[in-house]
Amino acid sequence: MANPLLSRRSFVALSAMLPWALPSRAATAIPVGLELYSVREALARDPQSTVRAVAQMGYECVEFYAPYFQWTENETKQIRKLMDDLGIRCYSTHNDEGYLSPKNLGRVQDMNSILGSRYVVQASSEPKTTIDSWKTVADNLNMVAEKLEAAGLHVGYHNHDPEFRPINGVRPIEILAKNTKSSVMLQLDVGTCLEAGSDPVAWIKANPGRIRSMHLKDWSSTPGKGYSVLLGEGSVDWKNIFLAAENGGGVEYYLVEQEGSRFSEMETAQKCLKAFREKHSS
Repeated sequence: MANPLLSRRSFVALSAMLPWALPSRAATAIPVGLELYSVREALARDPQSTVRAVAQMGYECVEFYAPYFQWTENETKQIRKLMDDLGIRCYSTHNDEGYLSPKNLGRVQDMNSILGSRYVVQASSEPKTTIDSWKTVADNLNMVAEKLEAAGLHVGYHNHDPEFRPINGVRPIEILAKNTKSSVMLQLDVGTCLEAGSDPVAWIKANPGRIRSMHLKDWSSTPGKGYSVLLGEGSVDWKNIFLAAENGGGVEYYLVEQEGSRFSEMETAQKCLKAFREKHSS
């Protein structure tokens, strides 16, 4: 964690390279944030400066991913103070599968409580080839949910494309949805769902109230593009995604996510936020 002086100097240097002025917050009832994996190189160099720059763009919340688990308690408190000063929130964190083990769960609970999170999201699962192995994942999510809900936290699961690829005719994501408590959030990664050949809108409608957050990641079937397109440049039907999410899906906040694009990390994040606002208001 950078000290305050370094953070200030790094932020000034970083801001000088960014082609935008401080905009007003998005006029939407549903906050839009950034999954910080999108700016992972900047985050690794200087977490505080990166969070400041993201807030300056106009994002209303952030989602920290796995490296946050290595912070000290004091570093975590510094980040929380920074977010409070900036007026942004951390509604959820992304966690490796092993973080939700009995050995690590207490630390996850403590750190997410400091950050002010609502949800502790399992970011993925190790590859599995049987339906029963996915049922085991569901069982663990239920166990973790029972423990964390007593502390005011909820559990979520984030899909990648394997969860939407059938095993003996059944998609693993359906096993997870059917075998977990309704309080377990199904955090939809739109792009990976589409890339796997599934319909994100149909999935949202099939699971009312459980799609409480979404990773807004576009995808293109054009060879060589894939996830490298900006939000709005790919194949996602954003209009109907937003309609379904906000009319039964239960979405509480959106999260832009980028694997990488032809622009720098920070330019990519800014361009995707602009595109989100245009798509969401149309």
